[in-house]
Amino acid sequence: EENMTVTEDFSRVENSYQMEAEVCITFSDFGKMQNICNLLIEKLGTAVTISPPHFYHTPEAVDTLRRQVCVAAVGNTRQKAQEVCRLLGQSLGKPLLIKEEETKEWGGHVDSHLPNSPDSLTLQERIQNATAHASCRVFAVFEIKGKENRRNKLL
Repeated sequence: EENMTVTEDFSRVENSYQMEAEVCITFSDFGKMQNICNLLIEKLGTAVTISPPHFYHTPEAVDTLRRQVCVAAVGNTRQKAQEVCRLLGQSLGKPLLIKEEETKEWGGHVDSHLPNSPDSLTLQERIQNATAHASCRVFAVFEIKGKENRRNKLL
């Protein structure tokens, strides 16, 4: 209910009353939005008009994306360092320094004033244009241990 607003308009038409309602709902799950739209069309038929969705990213969602990308970059860096150590007959130790050097973001653009002409974007194109992407470059320094140090610690 907190993600929904309803605007109602009552008017008299000849000897009867007419009610129009506009319902705006904010969804965080695209599949759920599609299911509800389909249900409304199925139940109300031509009495309902469903406007195209307006896509946007909350600041919290963008912040979560940035964190996930940085964590993935650190994980990838550690994995590559482990592979290099294995190639050289060494073992990877603890990280000595991890620094986020650069974060890039692109996409996530929404044209909120799309024309209602045949040239307007399809739903798939709107989703593609609204999809946010991010990348992160990290610098990491790891301790490298020789194989003999590892064996001595096990004994």
